[in-house]
Amino acid sequence: MRIGVISDTHGDTSSINRAISVAGDIDHWLHAGDYCQDGYYLAKITGLPVTAVAGNCDRNMTGKVDEFIHVGGVDIWLTHGNRFQVKWDLEELAYWGRQYEAGIVVFGHTHVPYNSRHDGILLFNPGSPSVPRGGYPPSFGIITIHPDKRIEADIISLYLY
Repeated sequence: MRIGVISDTHGDTSSINRAISVAGDIDHWLHAGDYCQDGYYLAKITGLPVTAVAGNCDRNMTGKVDEFIHVGGVDIWLTHGNRFQVKWDLEELAYWGRQYEAGIVVFGHTHVPYNSRHDGILLFNPGSPSVPRGGYPPSFGIITIHPDKRIEADIISLYLY
């Protein structure tokens, strides 16, 4: 199972299109907010399932702020991250990930890619394909869940695309 992960697109459909073209074969897309309506665009263009959540810039949208999905035998918690102070540290996010028994926590908000395990939970932020911060290039992510539930996660730079 290959999952495309994108966040903080802020209505920039050209950056979404670049991510789609670079991603290759994807089974499911996750959009971690800002702008959650870009998830509808992603679904329309790809014809694939898309799970999206609202972020702090989606105040006028009615989207959910959290989604819990079970994909490839792994529980994933999708959230934008702004309610968990992710710009300062990831301890609260990791705490709730453990409480929710998530194998993967996908978040955005910082526009900075992050790919690391905390107490056995993968915390994954794909960065932003349209408004990157912290000197990072535009990016998105791919998470692969193998049949044995082994997880591989990669941040994909769009710098050369």
